[in-house]
Amino acid sequence: MRNKRIGAAAAIVNDEGGVLRPLTGAFGSYHEDSRLMTEWECDALLFDLDGVLVNSAACVERHWRRWAVEHQLDGDEIMRCAHGRPTVETIRLVAPHLSVEAEAAQLDAGEAGDTDGVMIVQGAAQLVSSLPLDAWAIATSGTRDTALARLKHTGVPIPSVLVTAGDVERGKPNPDSYLLAAARLGVGAERCVVIEDAPTGIMAAHAAGMRVVALATTHRKEDLAEADARAARLIDVQISPRDVGFGRRLTVRVTGV
Repeated sequence: MRNKRIGAAAAIVNDEGGVLRPLTGAFGSYHEDSRLMTEWECDALLFDLDGVLVNSAACVERHWRRWAVEHQLDGDEIMRCAHGRPTVETIRLVAPHLSVEAEAAQLDAGEAGDTDGVMIVQGAAQLVSSLPLDAWAIATSGTRDTALARLKHTGVPIPSVLVTAGDVERGKPNPDSYLLAAARLGVGAERCVVIEDAPTGIMAAHAAGMRVVALATTHRKEDLAEADARAARLIDVQISPRDVGFGRRLTVRVTGV
């Protein structure tokens, strides 16, 4: 069987397309409304950084396009694959003939020292501040220097668990960063929900065995179809604590698009 949204609701649909029943269960449920409402329970939230908690699109694009001009490369092609990937892996894809490690180090250093145009996402600070310290983490494809610079610049709290490109051998779309974040929190992967904005991040979350909410901030919602839920903005994701006597600690509600 497969999950399928029908109008504003979701249901379990058999292979012949027949609706069997509304989708509910211990992990989550969907509610009939004017827009799709998804509700899950979990023990931890794992956030991507750029495009989720901070808006760094202008800064990221500025550095990549400048680099593309310097090397006579197609800036549009680079931007199609750069979001959500570590710099070094993007360069391996678009310019493997270059000195990949050296070029990545130079690009990363430039971004870490540039906060022009970097802004906080609406509701980001309030959302993460409402969570227990051991119930959320950030897993980003950027470097630690870049992540810390953007968090400090925007005022988003720095989490107790911050996984960056240098912490893992394989970046997104591999699951390593999300699995490491969950392990450092001491939470099983199946009890985590990921908040992402890029197809590579969705792939990483699913490879880790996690549910994922995709925000349509850097990509069209059609490009995020593999996510378990989609929302237009971070403020469309609401988190509330649950009575631990009933199991998982947090309830995640997503007003979808």
